[in-house]
Amino acid sequence: MSTGALPRRWTVAALFSVALATGCRGPTPGEAGRGAVAGDHALALAPPDGSSPTDWAIARLEERLRDDPRQARLWVSLGEAWVRKAREAGDPALYRSADDAAEAARALSAGSPEAEAVHGFALLDAHRFLEARELARRLLQAYPGNATALGILADALLELGSFEEAAEAAQRMVDLKPSLPSYVRAAHLQWLQGDVEGALGTANLAADAGAEREPRAWVFVQVALMHWHRGELALADAALDRALELVPEYPQALSAKGRVALSRADFGSAAGWLERAWRRAPLPETAWLLGDAREGAGSRAGAEEAYERVVRGGRAFDRRTLALFYATKGRDLEEALRLVEDERRVRDDLYTEDAYAWVLYRSGRLADAERAADRANRLGTPDARLLYHLGAIRLARGERRKGRALLREALRLNPAFDPTGAKEALHLLGRDGAPSAGLAR
Repeated sequence: MSTGALPRRWTVAALFSVALATGCRGPTPGEAGRGAVAGDHALALAPPDGSSPTDWAIARLEERLRDDPRQARLWVSLGEAWVRKAREAGDPALYRSADDAAEAARALSAGSPEAEAVHGFALLDAHRFLEARELARRLLQAYPGNATALGILADALLELGSFEEAAEAAQRMVDLKPSLPSYVRAAHLQWLQGDVEGALGTANLAADAGAEREPRAWVFVQVALMHWHRGELALADAALDRALELVPEYPQALSAKGRVALSRADFGSAAGWLERAWRRAPLPETAWLLGDAREGAGSRAGAEEAYERVVRGGRAFDRRTLALFYATKGRDLEEALRLVEDERRVRDDLYTEDAYAWVLYRSGRLADAERAADRANRLGTPDARLLYHLGAIRLARGERRKGRALLREALRLNPAFDPTGAKEALHLLGRDGAPSAGLAR
């Protein structure tokens, strides 16, 4: 995509609510409301568990709504505050509180674009991407200048595998409202296409365009990951330090610091960062990294304890990460296949295809694995893990020259992209064979 006169990532994770950027406000019914609010909305009105400015804002809004629950605009503000809290805490479960507030607002003010946008963020977080796409399209029919709807649409389309349409929606968002949310989407899309320098330039525009601390910290984490993907560990650390200056104990930055330390084989430091990240945001990917750090430090029992967290969390809410973990470690391949096939029913992006390819490869279904890996690499994304997976599959299929070239490129790009994968890549370059499920152990 182009961004007009501007240069042009994401990461796998969730850009959708990087900041609320509603492009237009629709008509608001009288603030006394039209009808009663159904239900007690216990999730929306749950007391926040911290003392940050966002927690104080939530508490104040809740107090006002208990006095007068018929204020639609206050419910919207509460939903938006819960979205901010979810991002700051790295806790996806808080999107349920945001959606509960949005439900109250929608009951009072049917069609409110602000309430619909909060609901859209919750749909994205719940992996209800088709519903999020349709919600965004309905909003854009009613409010063609709604930048938030364009962001939700771009995010949903990308998860559904419609890259070109996602890029078009993100471009419209940039053209309509150059801002942190639009720039950061554009930067991620550029990165996915291999335009790293353009992506870094656009991410810098995003950081400069932001005023709030947490969205800017998020951008610096994305910049750090772009550098990490190129093996530029010092630059990655510097960007993460900036993120932590903006938001101390920011879980996304803590986890990325652990990833960088793991790439340096500084296992003790990596474990420290990742334990802090886990305490703030207990995500399966963080637990996986923590297990690798503990194993590198010589604590097999500690590693297994962390890996059990991956399994528990993955089964509960992150099937793709658990499927990829199983395939990477050569474990529970039947469950891995079930998990990734279930995930493919709700999204079809590059990283879901990559996880599917790797599970198929470990399961010995090499022709299917190659087709999925080709789809995962179709944009030229500069991710060493994607390249390694494709290279190993090509090698197993007898394409020796192409396979070895991809393995070398993966290690050149990021020599320590994953402790298990990097070790296997070196092993394959040495023996020209296909790893069995047991090689990962």
